[in-house]
Amino acid sequence: MTQEELKQITSQSERRTIEYKEAWSELPSNLFETVCAFLNRDGGVIVLGAHNDGTITEGVNPRAIDQMCKNIANISNNVEQLKPSFLLQPEIVDIHESLSANNKTQVIVIQVPASSQAHRFKNKFFDRSVDGDFELRTDAEISALYLRKSTLYTENTIFPYLRIEDFKHGIVNKARNLIHSMRENHPWLELDDMELFRQANLYRRDVRTGEEGFTLAALMLFGKDEVIQSALPYYKIDCVLRRVNTDRYDDRFTSFGNIIDGYSELMSFFERYFPDTFYMEGDQRVSLRNKVFREVVSNMLIHREYLNPSISLIDIRQDHVLIQNANRPLRAGVITPDNYTPHPKNPHLANFFVQMGRAEHLGTGVRNLYHYAPIYLGSEPTITDDDMFRIRLNIAESKRAELAISATESTTDSSEKTREKTREKTREKTREKIIQAVKENPVITTNGLAKTLGITVKGVEWQIKDLKSRGIIRRVGPAKGGHWEIIE
Repeated sequence: MTQEELKQITSQSERRTIEYKEAWSELPSNLFETVCAFLNRDGGVIVLGAHNDGTITEGVNPRAIDQMCKNIANISNNVEQLKPSFLLQPEIVDIHESLSANNKTQVIVIQVPASSQAHRFKNKFFDRSVDGDFELRTDAEISALYLRKSTLYTENTIFPYLRIEDFKHGIVNKARNLIHSMRENHPWLELDDMELFRQANLYRRDVRTGEEGFTLAALMLFGKDEVIQSALPYYKIDCVLRRVNTDRYDDRFTSFGNIIDGYSELMSFFERYFPDTFYMEGDQRVSLRNKVFREVVSNMLIHREYLNPSISLIDIRQDHVLIQNANRPLRAGVITPDNYTPHPKNPHLANFFVQMGRAEHLGTGVRNLYHYAPIYLGSEPTITDDDMFRIRLNIAESKRAELAISATESTTDSSEKTREKTREKTREKTREKIIQAVKENPVITTNGLAKTLGITVKGVEWQIKDLKSRGIIRRVGPAKGGHWEIIE
């Protein structure tokens, strides 16, 4: 959060989505009552080191501030304190610099999104009103909270027959590596896979029905292509380029797998057709292309209504880019930074993307698009919240020559890339089938694999050699009488 954004917040009085708390050297005793209330209602921003009216004098003790931030992260991730846990990432914001590092004025800002689950702190439920936090004491109040959450959010839909074996091989480790690259001491890195799924609220038990299992959010983050298509046969993101052949297309790509891989695929599609123009922000080089399209791609993946069968679309033209996504609107109309009220459609998906560094805190996406799109594309975006969430990025005429790569040049190159990507996807699916077949029958022969997979023996031998070189599979014992072993 920037100093300017903080000033904008502290210029407002406390309300249902803003809370100020004095905190010089330790966390306020009622801090997590407010966190719990924000999670259970509409989310909000907590500023530690500010008076009740938003004014900041001393702020937070610089000598205690790092430990206080660690305590916030640890308590929010502790299921014995906050249940279900919801990992928060507090930010330290400097109010002004001074000559001495120990004397500068700093505050802690905690951005708390609305959650798709009902939370309790120290076994008490809290909700939020314009007057502040209040405890839910009766069964009727608590039941109403659960009912409101279940009707608003579908990412918590439990798939009781979804298993870890249905997750793409290596995808959980890929997520761990992304989290590690953002924060080496991230508390999730110490957990085994099942503990990670539970802490990230991707495996849950419905306290009303007793149903237990992995959720829709877990399926979309880690699922194999075929498993996702089996559960959500209508799900796909259609990416088309129509710069020359506007009746049909110059190039096309369809993403229909898990959204961790899908993020990279969609970013690659934009990178193929938009140059990374040089731009300095202060004394740092900024990738305008990534600033703009990162927000677009993250929005498509973490805010989509996945139970809506409508197909998502990326349509690149000479004069604009249209992005549309299945949606459950909170209120219909055009969104601007002035009228936008951040509200996640899938809070746990969004939070997981934040931990991986592929999304920022709620509300920054709209601000970033309105800030960077005019610089990169020469025109403000149009964002519409409706049954289909739409972003139209208009490309000013003065920018078109600079940004448009010749379709005849790019499609020749990209067609081969698309074909190679298709071939690699086919090879990857074959590898996954071999791994599954070996798990089910470790003594299966090469001929047996060829018959099971419907490919040639040479094809199986090539795949086995590749899997060995990757350290995924090994042969134990002789060719005859031995067995295969999967290396975890």
